[in-house]
Amino acid sequence: MKTAVFYDVKNLVVEETPMPEVPKEKILMKIDTCAICTWEQRVYTGVKKVSYPFIGGHEIAGEIVKIGEAVEGDWKQGDKIVFGTNLACGHCYYCRIGEEQNCLNFDHSKQQPGLPYRGMGGLSEYLIVDPSDIFSYQNVAPEEASLTEPLSCVLHSVETAKVDFGDYVLIIGAGIMGMLHLQLAQKRGAIVIVSDPNEKRLELAKSLGATHVINPVKEDLTEKILAYTENLGAQIIFNTTPISGLIPGLLESLSNTGTMILYSSYYPDEPVGLKFDHIHKTGQQIKGTANSNKRDFIRASRLISQGIVDVKPFITKIYPLSQIEPAFEEAVNTESFRIVIDFEQERSEESC
Repeated sequence: MKTAVFYDVKNLVVEETPMPEVPKEKILMKIDTCAICTWEQRVYTGVKKVSYPFIGGHEIAGEIVKIGEAVEGDWKQGDKIVFGTNLACGHCYYCRIGEEQNCLNFDHSKQQPGLPYRGMGGLSEYLIVDPSDIFSYQNVAPEEASLTEPLSCVLHSVETAKVDFGDYVLIIGAGIMGMLHLQLAQKRGAIVIVSDPNEKRLELAKSLGATHVINPVKEDLTEKILAYTENLGAQIIFNTTPISGLIPGLLESLSNTGTMILYSSYYPDEPVGLKFDHIHKTGQQIKGTANSNKRDFIRASRLISQGIVDVKPFITKIYPLSQIEPAFEEAVNTESFRIVIDFEQERSEESC
């Protein structure tokens, strides 16, 4: 089978690796598509350090091709599935209480069974998966289904914030994660405002239902937020950007008793100064959220499968596996939403 392997910064090689044997309690998944997450983009550019060789990829969709003899349940060959990456340890306190997204031993470099190198493994044609980590999908193309994982993380974020009917919600950043926050916050009855310096993305946010959009380069963000929120400020702010320096200023746009969610990873993770008496007096909260759990994943799969959340606008381009380096080069272009690797395209060509 073909596998894309990181050997260094901006050094990705598609090579032949052995087809894994299927343990009796596992399932063999044929991967159809793998979207290139920001995490893998940072590996590609060297911002995120990993030990080489490394197999990335975790936003994946495919189908069941073989089922181990000891697997229980109603899974069958040919089922369309998405894979909720099994990077949590499964046995720490947080895993045991259903909060595996905050696992004490969360490991992006976990060794996946049947693969020759460490990593999440989605940039490989086939993957051994545990039945507890897969979820069915229907009605949509695999490239859409592969965005289940990012949607599951956003779902966890929106629920952490406790978005409710009539809330004023400010989303900082109109990338794919900001746009998914927009859709989910709307569906919980929020009045959503999106801020981004990219005018094209603001136009898309408006078309997707944002009540207001703000270009912070051209307009005063705090002034606009107060004008749009009855002079109260946003009750919830989602910072989906990796820019920690924005956080102190954003507190001025947050209402009393409001909540700011730090959704993105921060690279570099530089300290920032906060006025703690301000937080004390206003009752504001700052919360972090990362990853997702099984409960998030199964619901995200349903939302995409049933067309409740439309992810098609966020699929910028689809590349075959043989063009993975050009795909990554486009993925790190800030104009892109998601670039998707299509394994099935070359399989079809080879069978002709």
